[in-house]
Amino acid sequence: MHLYHCYGLTIASDLVLPELNITTETEPMVRIHQGSVDPAGLSDGHLIGPYLQAAEQQLWLTIPEVARFLIKNGNEIVYDPVPGIDEDSIRVFMLGSCLGALLFQQGYLVLHGNAFRVDDACVICVGHSGAGKSTLAAAMMQRGHAIIADDVCPIDAQGQAISGMPRIKLWQDSADKLGISTKELARIRPELEKFNYPLGQAFCEQALPVKAIYILNTQEEEQGFSVERLVGMQKFNPLKVNTYRFQYMQGMQLNKQHLRRVSELSAKIHLTRLYRPRGTFKIDELADFILDDIQQLMTHP
Repeated sequence: MHLYHCYGLTIASDLVLPELNITTETEPMVRIHQGSVDPAGLSDGHLIGPYLQAAEQQLWLTIPEVARFLIKNGNEIVYDPVPGIDEDSIRVFMLGSCLGALLFQQGYLVLHGNAFRVDDACVICVGHSGAGKSTLAAAMMQRGHAIIADDVCPIDAQGQAISGMPRIKLWQDSADKLGISTKELARIRPELEKFNYPLGQAFCEQALPVKAIYILNTQEEEQGFSVERLVGMQKFNPLKVNTYRFQYMQGMQLNKQHLRRVSELSAKIHLTRLYRPRGTFKIDELADFILDDIQQLMTHP
């Protein structure tokens, strides 16, 4: 078994996970191992989506032509791979959907976003897939802001973002916008033009309090950049919508826990809808606009 540290967890895995930091801790909190996963699903589960079943503290997931996965009790992930499948493809789903489900089971509020450090606080950008979250995080890194988490962003009961993996996943066009060469980077799957970009010293391993969350949106070109502050009960639905794999949480009967976590976080953060011009993705202008806005929030809370 290989020992790793990620999301505050010591993980023992029989699958090599080069995206994670190796640890010298010898008491694993989570075990990842190959085993038999029933193709029929969970004996007490219910269907919550295509190839997806859930029960209390359990999630069964099938990725056709890749593997079946069973995530249970916040401390175990079993994978049952299709013969001949490459390990990269297994890891894509293991480190995304499977760890996301396990973090729900651990009791976290899990957002679909990217977290970066500003001073001694955390700022998170959320939005639909393709909104530019990872591209924006990489732009923040180039401006000297350490990255806390990419895509899967767990937040604890104290409102702290928990440090994830020391890498960002970047599409080729995003790397091109940022002037990042992908020649030496590993693809996340053999057939995808998407790459693991190691963070090195730009990775923040410290849990930090979340101070601001930006929801990325677009608007007409002539309207430029603008923000809309959300207050009070206005915060609840956007946090729900931007929860990572919301149906996982519902299927595992964690609604009460989720509502409590959302309420706790809402009271502690600034939540802002950020609108950028639709069309050309002006990443440098967007990053600068957000940093200026964060400075205003920090100076005049």
